[in-house]
Amino acid sequence: MKNNNLLRKTIGIIGGGQLGRMMIEESLRLNNEFNILDAADCPCAPLAKNHIIGKLTDGEAIKQLAAVSDVLTYEIEHIDVATLLQLEAEGHEIIPSPKVLQVIQDKGLQKQFFAANNIPTSEFRLVETPEQWAAAITEIGGNKIVAKTRKDGYDGKGVTILNSAEMLDDVSKIPFTQPSLLEAYIPCEKEISVMVARDREGNIKTWPVVEMVFDPVANLVTFLDCPATLPETITQQACEVALHTIVQLQGIGVFAVELFLTTSGNILVNEVAPRPHNSGHHTIEACYTSQFEQLVRILMGLPLGSTDLIQPAVMMNLLGADDFSGSYRLQGLEEASALPGVYVHLYGKKESKPVRKMGHITVIAPTLEQAKQTAQQVHQLVRFVAD
Repeated sequence: MKNNNLLRKTIGIIGGGQLGRMMIEESLRLNNEFNILDAADCPCAPLAKNHIIGKLTDGEAIKQLAAVSDVLTYEIEHIDVATLLQLEAEGHEIIPSPKVLQVIQDKGLQKQFFAANNIPTSEFRLVETPEQWAAAITEIGGNKIVAKTRKDGYDGKGVTILNSAEMLDDVSKIPFTQPSLLEAYIPCEKEISVMVARDREGNIKTWPVVEMVFDPVANLVTFLDCPATLPETITQQACEVALHTIVQLQGIGVFAVELFLTTSGNILVNEVAPRPHNSGHHTIEACYTSQFEQLVRILMGLPLGSTDLIQPAVMMNLLGADDFSGSYRLQGLEEASALPGVYVHLYGKKESKPVRKMGHITVIAPTLEQAKQTAQQVHQLVRFVAD
């Protein structure tokens, strides 16, 4: 039964990871209640009103969640979209629409959507079998090629950069046998991201453009700087491309539009995430309205909040150490917490694992340079160690 009381909505989240946890943390003050679907020991478990224990691909479990929630959202793409389409057709409110998710969860469909809607992106080919790789690599050209599985990739998994000549010489080196996306390798000046919020009425806002530095091995964000240090013309172009992308998707919700700034000065869309994103975590402290509160506002039907920057920020991911798995503590927490403008977020995960996202730290300061200096201090201090 639907609840028409604006101040006590029950929001169902498909997925109970750190994104859901931060959304709940940011919005309990609005009297919302949250139901979740995920494993028993997920990060959201201590905060949820109802916890349906099950797999995110279990259609019956998703229907159970819909039955006890006023509105549904999701914090991960790898879920049962067919059931969501059925629920939407039956009148359940799902934000973002599963029609959007259907495009985004398949990287091949996503690239085809970019090409069909005048959204700048890299040259690409779709391959169904290993036998099709050679022709696709030859057509794209270049010394390197980027290969991605079309579905189920995340946090650097299902993505690899390959030497084109080696692939052509030895087909046994092809990394994926399932349907894949092959893209031209883009020489990048910077990798940047624009978070976009769009509500039911079509009102739309962006947060300040951010610049990302990636771990070359784990392919995960190490540091994020906000605002990105870019010429104003590039900043404006990035925002325009991001806005155009979400409008063309007819997206409602919060989205991350990941972009390449090429060495020739062009903006290309890499991928879109239909949910709060790692490149927006700093907004909790650095902006008037965080990405998580903004999504809840959209789910509730409240006006979009201001996305203006309060202070420059640097965000760093806290990843599990390479040398152990298991119970942990965060070494250096006391020293880091004593520094001004440092905000530690731990995700409540029971075990640390190599390169697992265990939390993040945001540093805010009057200038970006000051934030960077403090962030480097913190980076030297903190590390997950066995408990």
